[in-house]
Amino acid sequence: MSENPAVTKATEISRDEAALLPPTDVIEDAGGITLYADLPGVPKDKLALQVEADTLTIEGEVALDLPEGMESSHAEVSLPRYRRAFTLSRELDSSRVSAELNQGVLKLRIPKAEHAQPRRIEIQVA
Repeated sequence: MSENPAVTKATEISRDEAALLPPTDVIEDAGGITLYADLPGVPKDKLALQVEADTLTIEGEVALDLPEGMESSHAEVSLPRYRRAFTLSRELDSSRVSAELNQGVLKLRIPKAEHAQPRRIEIQVA
């Protein structure tokens, strides 16, 4: 993925708990950005999204319940948490973020601020 001017490279937040960085795609168009993050096993009630200053943080806790009396003998993923942070451009309107979770994929839409929107300039004939 090429560098996107609207979102700088993701960084892991330093916390006591280790966490997985969810794979993420960022797509920019004239109206803003759409961010897709893969969060398999994270239900809506275990997902937290936060925008503070110019930082967008995604945190999710995996909730894979085993049937009663069963234990996992092997786990491909040993960390039960996802965490990722992005620095947002001033061109984006972080007060109008919309979020949707579907089949383990989080979709965030962050529109550009009014001043950053493309606009057509009318030409007057003199």
